[in-house]
Amino acid sequence: MARERCTVLPVCLALLGILLAGLCAMGRETAEQLLQRIQSEPNPVKKAKDEIKLASLKLTQVQNAYSQGNIEAGEKLLGAFTDAMKTSWKLLQDSGRKASKQPEGFRELEIALREDVRILQDLERTVSYLDRPPLENAAQEMEKMRGEVLHAQFPGGPPRTLKGSPPPQANTSPGSPTEVR
Repeated sequence: MARERCTVLPVCLALLGILLAGLCAMGRETAEQLLQRIQSEPNPVKKAKDEIKLASLKLTQVQNAYSQGNIEAGEKLLGAFTDAMKTSWKLLQDSGRKASKQPEGFRELEIALREDVRILQDLERTVSYLDRPPLENAAQEMEKMRGEVLHAQFPGGPPRTLKGSPPPQANTSPGSPTEVR
């Protein structure tokens, strides 16, 4: 009896592993499936979310290309990634929705941009110094776009400063009450 349990358990665990792997694979969409859904989707928010998913797929392909030393292919894929993120932002801007009142889509874009900038910065550290400029440019572009998305979501205060940029200067003129004499 104990011997039967010893042989059944590994078989059950193997079947469970195969089942889980199959479920994970089913949850992943291909670029072609996403492109088809983007083309047929009338809702701009859903379309923008699908563009974000497409960009995520492209960024994974960028990582794979750079890790395999295929820099030219990585740069092309990097262009496709940035185009998908720009398209997502443009779709949300053109949707007529106010990000501060209806944040759906805008919130997902901001989160994706934040994560993607980190991925790009991590990838920069792994490639040759000479191969970094396209990655640096893409990271800067995504960080700038993230600032725009945040400003759209929170329009009230002064614009947020990006990392490394100087803080906004207070506008004081001689004789103003804020000036210390």
